[in-house]
Amino acid sequence: MPVAAFIIVAITVLSGSALGVMHLQSEGRTTPPCLLAALHGIFGIGGFGCLVLALRGPARGLDQTIGSFGMIATALIALAALLGVSFIATRLLKRRPAGILIGIHATLAVSGFVILAAYVFAG
Repeated sequence: MPVAAFIIVAITVLSGSALGVMHLQSEGRTTPPCLLAALHGIFGIGGFGCLVLALRGPARGLDQTIGSFGMIATALIALAALLGVSFIATRLLKRRPAGILIGIHATLAVSGFVILAAYVFAG
């Protein structure tokens, strides 16, 4: 189950990277496609849910002292998801999300992804 969560979160990271590149190329004048943004959000929530379910299973990585990496990755991804919900609100209000919020969202998400990778592959 942690491997499935990792794959889903990896798809989310790739689609988020594409959204970020589109945002930077347009210099914020236009918004990225709604379909890609919606898929990014759906995969993100799906990966988060899969990760939560995976943490209910047997403990991993206790012998390598990375047993808490799963919880840390879950917390970081949850924070990124909460910030992502604010992007939905700004889009509904026909406003552009602030660049700093996009940067914080990306930092939280990529940090969670990297820690999840360590948890899955070293555990």
